[in-house]
Order: sequence, then C-alpha cells, then structure tokens
Amino acid sequence: MSRYAGTRTLVVTLTALIAAPSASVLAQNDAPNPYRTVAGVWAPLPDGRSWGSTSAVAVSPDGETIWAIDRCGANNCDASHDEDIVFQFDKDGNILNSFGAGLIQWPHGIDVDAQGNVWVADARGGEGRGHQVLKFSPRGEVLMRLGTAGVAGRTRTTLDQPNDVLVAPDGNIFVADGHPANGNNRIVKYAPDGRYLMEWGETGAEAGQFRTPHALAMDSQGLLYVGDRSNRRIQVFTQDGDFVRDYLHLGRASGLAIDANDWLYVADSESNMGRNAGFKRGIRVMDIETATILSFIPDPEPDQDNSGTSAAEGVAVDNEGNVYGAEVGPRALRKHVAPASFSR
Repeated sequence: MSRYAGTRTLVVTLTALIAAPSASVLAQNDAPNPYRTVAGVWAPLPDGRSWGSTSAVAVSPDGETIWAIDRCGANNCDASHDEDIVFQFDKDGNILNSFGAGLIQWPHGIDVDAQGNVWVADARGGEGRGHQVLKFSPRGEVLMRLGTAGVAGRTRTTLDQPNDVLVAPDGNIFVADGHPANGNNRIVKYAPDGRYLMEWGETGAEAGQFRTPHALAMDSQGLLYVGDRSNRRIQVFTQDGDFVRDYLHLGRASGLAIDANDWLYVADSESNMGRNAGFKRGIRVMDIETATILSFIPDPEPDQDNSGTSAAEGVAVDNEGNVYGAEVGPRALRKHVAPASFSR
C-alpha cells in the first residue's frame, strides 16, 4: 500500500501519456505539496564558509546521513585546491565529515554505495583534474578513478564531462557520460574493480539515444533510470542496456532518486525557460507502479520564465521520507520534511 493513497485521483497512466503527448497536457504542476521546507540555511558549512553551487546530494545506505558536494563557494573549483568539496551531514544539518580538497574540478554527481564509499563525478577538466569519476572511502581516501585525469574522450579509458555515477547492488558501476547536448551521450558500465564492461547510447531522441544523460537511479527490480534532460524524458533500461520504457510527464530531469517504496523523485531545475513549455520547475514524486504523480515541491521562484536555474538540481530521500534538494542557482542544500503519515 502506498503511503499517500489520497493522491490516486492524480493518476497519469502510461496509456494516457501515449494518447496525449503534448507538453500542456503532460505538465504536472498542481499535485499536492505535503512537505515542509526548512527555513533559512539548513546545513551551514564550517568556518563561516558560504555554499557555492551544489548539484548533487545522496543518502548513506542506512538512510541516516546525507552526503553533498560544494563547488568551492562558487560554481567551479578552478582556483581552489585547499577547500573540501564533499560533506557529510546528520539529519539536523550538522557536519560529520568532509574531504576532497584539490581533487575535483567541477563536482557534479554523487552516489554512496552499500559499503558507504562515496563516488563523485567530475564533469569538467583542467590542470590535471576532471573528466573522471572518483571513488572515496567514507573517510576520504581515494580508492579508484574511472577515466583519465584532465583528458576528455570517448574510449574505454576516457570520459568527457561525466554527469553522474551509480553503483548497483552487485557492485557494477554505471556512469552517465556527456554534459553537453551534443556530447558523448552514453552510459558506460564497469565491473566492481573498474574494468570496462560495455556501453550504450549516442546523440539523438530515439529509444536508447540521449541528449545530456544527467542523472541515474535504480529501482527495486534493478532497472536503471536515466534522466535524459535535454530530451525532456526519463528512459528506463535493463542493466545490459535494453530499453524498457520512458516517462514524458516529469519535466527536464536534472536529478533522480528512488526510495524503498519505489517512489521516483525527479528534480526539474530547468523547465519553463523556453525549453519545456507548460512545465514548472520543482521536485516531482511519482509512484513507479502506477506512474502516479503523488507530490510536487514547487520552485519558490515566482518569475520562472525570466530566471535561470533556481530549483533543486540534485535530489535524495532519507529513511524517514525527508527530501533533500541540491541547488545550483540559489547555492544551498535544502531539506523538505515529510509529514508523519509517510511511515517507512
């Protein structure tokens, strides 16, 4: 039984999506918002340091702590070599740990595997850094690197602006590679030891093609969800790259997360800027079983048509159902508290 059965009147079936594909029909902007957003700075950084842009947030395997990245108080770490960029917080926003100084050029995506290791995608390159995915121990030791530092490419040993990383339950690693809409546009699969296994994808709008595969998530059946942002859809695949289905009613997916109930959380940070008419920015929550939009946490920016990215770009959910948004434009890590009825 879903935790929020009262939203069943908002069912959007896959059949309806196929029959009515226009953006104005598909836009889901008016679902309930049962979450309470914590006011002010929820997770302050140490020593009075201000948040820079943050595009990614993840929750530890036990659901108790939150990991996020910071772009060195700015929107990149080009000039910074001595500021930590990976932070761990408790649910009250207190810092528990930090590391990563000098190692990453443009921190972009994050995942925490079953052993608590932290994976970070570095989506730019320069000065011998970037175009890589780094695996850190929970204390910050570098355990693995995917890609070649500072070298952009599309080979088995190089990446070009990787957006996100996901570690499956069996330890296989998936990387969404290619930030520009005309970039690598592929998903690369590696073995747990970092050995290249396979890849799929190219630039385009057909099934299995991408324009900016910006975010990754995996459901309880082991299916891989890809936020195909510039194509304004989410594609779903088997772990061997076979296309399963897509969703067209969730906006421009910058960030994805899936909880234990198979609820899909989609951070849409770019819609309604001349690129996705009819959609408002915010975080949509969908029941995967029915494709029902259960909740919508709207972007607080009132003038969305004339402003840049303002809503969360990264999204995560803890074991109490609280939602965390990593915001590039406002430069903040935001917590949205779930109602008590969202029992786990």
